[in-house]
Amino acid sequence: MKRENILTGSPWEDKMGYCRAVRIGNIVEVSGTVAIVDGEKVKADDAYAQTYNILERVEKVLEDLNVSMKDVIRTRIFTTDVSTFEEVARAHSAFFKDVKPTTGFYGISKLVAPEYLVEIEFTAVV
Repeated sequence: MKRENILTGSPWEDKMGYCRAVRIGNIVEVSGTVAIVDGEKVKADDAYAQTYNILERVEKVLEDLNVSMKDVIRTRIFTTDVSTFEEVARAHSAFFKDVKPTTGFYGISKLVAPEYLVEIEFTAVV
């Protein structure tokens, strides 16, 4: 089967040897994605804005593969603060209220940088 890699230009892609998403046949896996924390629209203490930003960015990556958020069957949400569940859930629901993929919400000690509260992985089947 043909393999299609989606690169986004992140310096981490070459440093770590990964890509944002891989599609093989009808399966799409999206790497763990964090928000672009700009200090204005997306702040280091705003789990809702970080989650929403991640979902918007991944929606675009999926579109580049001719896939939609309706094709997502699983999300894995990692957070450094489980007390943000309500904010994360509200943002997740904005994209997936009707789709209802399976999901997990995991409390972890750290992400790659202290300003990140949330990281999400995605699986889609077309």
